[in-house]
This record gives sequence, structure tokens and C-alpha cells, in this order.
Amino acid sequence: MYKNIEKQVPLKLKDLVNYQKGQVVSKTLVQNEQLSMTIFSFDKGEEISTHASGGDAMVTVLEGTGRFTVGGEVFILNAGETLIMPKDIPHAVYGEEAFKMQLTVSF
Repeated sequence: MYKNIEKQVPLKLKDLVNYQKGQVVSKTLVQNEQLSMTIFSFDKGEEISTHASGGDAMVTVLEGTGRFTVGGEVFILNAGETLIMPKDIPHAVYGEEAFKMQLTVSF
């Protein structure tokens, strides 16, 4: 089920992806018909443009600050905060500063 990650080894999720200037970097940990789990890093000012997901998407900010626009409403999340973006509702993600997040989508 899990990939790109060692098992039975303590880790910090935020350390699984590094920042890269001018980029959004991702590492998929789980991908199947029921669940997708990905760790992202965003350089300051980088974004994932507006799109909709076929499942409920839960984001947890691991480091820094991100801006999430969901159905036209803006949320600023800091490290340790979580937001659920409902299935089929357009959303976008923007790096207010360099930040990392975990995304879990349940289908």
C-alpha cells in the first residue's frame, strides 16, 4: 500500500520533500482506488491552480503557511492546522511563504 517510504522507521513527514526554488514538489506515499496520500513542498509564491477533486481532500500544513481557496472562501493555514476540501468543490493552493503539507484524498 505505501510506496516511496521506509517501513518500521521513525520519520518526519516534512522531511520527505525538499524545497526547490520556483517549484511545487510532491512525493506520493499511497495511491489506490480508495485513498491517495501525498506530501508537498511549495516555494513562496508557487501554486496549484483551481481544480476539483473526485474525493474529499484533507490537508495538514506541516511547516510554514499556505493559502487555500475552497469554493471562493480563503483560508490561511499554519503548521499543525488541517482543512477538509469537499469533493467536487473547486479549490486552489498557494504558498504564502515556503510551506509543506500532507494531502490525503479519500474516494
